[in-house]
Amino acid sequence: MIYRNKVKRVIDILISLLIIIVMFPIFVIAAVLIKMSSPGPVFFYQSRIGLFEKPFRLVKLRTMTVNPSRPISQTTNADPEVFYVGKILRRLKLDELPQILNVFKGDMSLVGPRPCLEETREEMPDWAKARFKTRPGLTGLAQVNGNIALTWEERWRYDTKYLNDISLINDFSILLKTFLIVILGEERFKKEL
Repeated sequence: MIYRNKVKRVIDILISLLIIIVMFPIFVIAAVLIKMSSPGPVFFYQSRIGLFEKPFRLVKLRTMTVNPSRPISQTTNADPEVFYVGKILRRLKLDELPQILNVFKGDMSLVGPRPCLEETREEMPDWAKARFKTRPGLTGLAQVNGNIALTWEERWRYDTKYLNDISLINDFSILLKTFLIVILGEERFKKEL
């Protein structure tokens, strides 16, 4: 309980600050490439649901052409609106890099269930809403076990399993596996619950 309630947040602050400092040059290069590749802002902001079902403003590097009339939906690299540099950023998960600011602010954690859209929360069965008892994460148990290859129900089951098993060892294991997924690709990591 001490890890879940106190230590986890301290680790989030220290590691996110270190990542902000170390990754700043990569962030600047990515921002320049986005501006050169596609007209529009560098950042993409979206309202997501966080701890205790409170909304917060999630920030990402923009990887798609600006289209205000586009319906909200799951996006893959095959989507024609994802521009070339965006495909690379998404494959390497660098589009998620600015969310380290959300971690530093306390909206998110390094590890936890991914923050969902309001529309997704409305479709969730009550048992899956237990996931809102912890901060959403940059990565989580569902993300290292198949991610978008999983159904929503499978993702929610991984989220609730994570909630029951929060520990420093599990968080470290998920972070390590996330690094491997970035290098090797997430298709190799789908497992059955």
